Amino acid sequence: MALVAAAFVLLGFSRTYFLKSYFGAPALPSLVHFHGLVFSSWIVLFVAQTALVSRGRTDIHRRLGILGGALAASMMIIGPLTAINAAQLGRTPPGVPPLVFLAIPLFDILVFAVLIIAAFYYRARPDHHKRLMLAATIALLPAAFFRFPFAIVQSNNPMAAFVLMDLFIIAAAIIDTIRNRRFHPAFAWAGVLLIISYPLRIALAGTDTWMTFARWLTAT
Repeated sequence: MALVAAAFVLLGFSRTYFLKSYFGAPALPSLVHFHGLVFSSWIVLFVAQTALVSRGRTDIHRRLGILGGALAASMMIIGPLTAINAAQLGRTPPGVPPLVFLAIPLFDILVFAVLIIAAFYYRARPDHHKRLMLAATIALLPAAFFRFPFAIVQSNNPMAAFVLMDLFIIAAAIIDTIRNRRFHPAFAWAGVLLIISYPLRIALAGTDTWMTFARWLTAT
């Protein structure tokens, strides 16, 4: 699942970030480059951590967990800053008001934060910890899904990106249940959180309260 997540990130951001010079994409601001570095580092670390556990090197895994905590904390800062900057500059999908769209990336980070905090809380219970870490990483994937170069995705965004996220967490839970012959409760509440997060943010983004808050966030 870690490798699949990494592949999705590479596919989604290949044209606009990783291989942008090949595709002739425009130059990116320094803040976006830093954002890309930090969030890409999380995917690399996630793959490395799962590989270490699969090889029985939990000693190194625990030491790297300190780096993971610091990296996650930095993501909770740089993510919102980048989203707010994009809203200020009007960098949103066509037809979607910047302040309305701002709810989507901010909620991505909020959901990620909730799952990461839970994962670190349950670090002494590996069965919960690893599933929550996977769910937290899946919470970041809509940004990659949003950029998939497929017509069916591009014509139905942002809903299509979140449908793919829902399918990913459901697939992970099904595979895990088949392999272990039991449905793990960590997937239950993490999955519910991921699945309901999109309609909740859409409902909130259309309110006057949200617009007032978004104007305050983006005020210069």
